[in-house]
Amino acid sequence: MKASIIQIGNSQGLRIPKLILKQCGFSGEVELEVHDRELIIKSTSHSRQNWKKAFKAMAQNEDDQLLDFSQNQWDEEEWEWK
Repeated sequence: MKASIIQIGNSQGLRIPKLILKQCGFSGEVELEVHDRELIIKSTSHSRQNWKKAFKAMAQNEDDQLLDFSQNQWDEEEWEWK
């Protein structure tokens, strides 16, 4: 898809179609990078950005226990635990 660079006040910009914004999950703010004369637009929201905080809270609440530690017959007879 081609897009035209347009004048926006004292700056220039690109109009990005709503469908493309939706497909990329962009809203609000994005990160811009330039590599080898190419513009790369990335979302600023990362799916794991708050995991460290969540894991810390889980540990403080002692809610970080293994939920599924059921051994089966193969584990007991065939597996060599070291």
